[in-house]
Amino acid sequence: MAIILTVLAYFTVLFAVGRLTSRRATNSSFYRADRRSPWPMVAFGMVGASISGVTFVSVPGMVQSSQMTYLQLCLGFIVGYVVVAFVLLPLYYRLNLTSIYTFLGQRLGRQSYLTGAWFFLLSKMTGAALKFYVVCLVLQQFVFAPVGIPFWLNAVLMVVLIWLYTHRGGIKTLVVTDTVQTLCLLTSLLLIIYKVAVDLGLSFGEAVQTVADSPMSRIFVTDDWTSPHYFWKQFVSGVFIVVVMTGLDQDMMQKNLTCRTLSDARKDMCSYGVAFVPVNLLFLSLGVLLTMLPASSGATGDALLPAYVSSFLADGDSIAASAGAFIPAIFTLGIVAASFSTADSALTSMTTSYCVDIRQQTHDEGLRKRTHAVMCLLFVLFILLFHSVNSTSLIDAIYTMVSYTYGPLLGLFAFGLFTRRSPADRHVPYICVASPLLCFGADTLAQSQWDYHFGYELLMLNGLLTFSGLWLSSLYTRSAGRQTPS
Repeated sequence: MAIILTVLAYFTVLFAVGRLTSRRATNSSFYRADRRSPWPMVAFGMVGASISGVTFVSVPGMVQSSQMTYLQLCLGFIVGYVVVAFVLLPLYYRLNLTSIYTFLGQRLGRQSYLTGAWFFLLSKMTGAALKFYVVCLVLQQFVFAPVGIPFWLNAVLMVVLIWLYTHRGGIKTLVVTDTVQTLCLLTSLLLIIYKVAVDLGLSFGEAVQTVADSPMSRIFVTDDWTSPHYFWKQFVSGVFIVVVMTGLDQDMMQKNLTCRTLSDARKDMCSYGVAFVPVNLLFLSLGVLLTMLPASSGATGDALLPAYVSSFLADGDSIAASAGAFIPAIFTLGIVAASFSTADSALTSMTTSYCVDIRQQTHDEGLRKRTHAVMCLLFVLFILLFHSVNSTSLIDAIYTMVSYTYGPLLGLFAFGLFTRRSPADRHVPYICVASPLLCFGADTLAQSQWDYHFGYELLMLNGLLTFSGLWLSSLYTRSAGRQTPS
């Protein structure tokens, strides 16, 4: 009952915010929040928007296999956010962009523009739906299965709730709801850490010392360059991950582009970039403490935190009067806040990209409303598709595929920003499809011949191959231009 009441209260707050922020809503407020968002609110809300429900579940379990080496990646994130703030944001503000892929059309041509937009739509729909599917599984276990609601209704209900509070206000609503959701996420995380420390009989200082003394608290790996956790691999990959998956992603940039000025947007970007290190340190510290609890013994990876939460449900209603009865409610609140702040912005950004980039009709309010509804429907269908397959190997393959799709975006933007050449626009879609396929071949060959597994560096290789293909195409256009009689 505590879980249901908590979730109902949470959605009541979201609906109230949605109603207040959607008054006199227009396409401009849906796409850009009229460029009036205060940067501290955007920065705080982006912390929650960047931490998915999968992160909430998975990061604590990382300490068992890779200690705290994930923080090496987070340190790279900081540099990546600085690059986005001082290289990409000035470009987007100077061009007064609603969709960042408009730059590709202005610089490289219409086919390049459409290729970038379609790559974004494909990767975002697949990746966001997959993340939300994993969260729906957790909600099914803790919320819906106990009251007899089937999974398909769970998925439909969750997406309908997102549609209800975003379909009118769009990004203007999300700037405010993200602030609420980040507050709920961080509060839930801190309360769970506090409860675990109490269960271990530790004071705050003792908990900090326990985490610091644990062999799982190792952060830096500098003695084995072949390790996937080697510092420079992680750090440089962190820089590129942020540049590509934030700076070249309409979903992540749309809220940042609602700030009043470029200066505000830079302060917003750098502030929440730095915040990732302490927030993820808290998640990893929770993982270290959880491994010491009998309730979590035997649980590994993604199951570590859910196993602890499940231990409070083992005795049914007999625990209703205990403090521990609220742990499942707190956990559910945290994971719902994390997942909804990711899914709602994904649906809004996909609506924006389709209307602005594919259809190029920024003022058609009817098209925007229909598109938003269709995106929600497709989102549900993708979730149900993942559930029907229910294969871990397929899920891993989809995650890998999504990571491949960002490489062409990296190559396209790098070529447009750092060269003055122009490729043959008709070649661009083929180059952007060929690059991930070549990366897949290189990864397969490296594993079979040298037992080397590409990690995040595959993103850089993918971008380099796209860039090289565009360069070769530009040589062709120059050669063809010289052969054309004047």
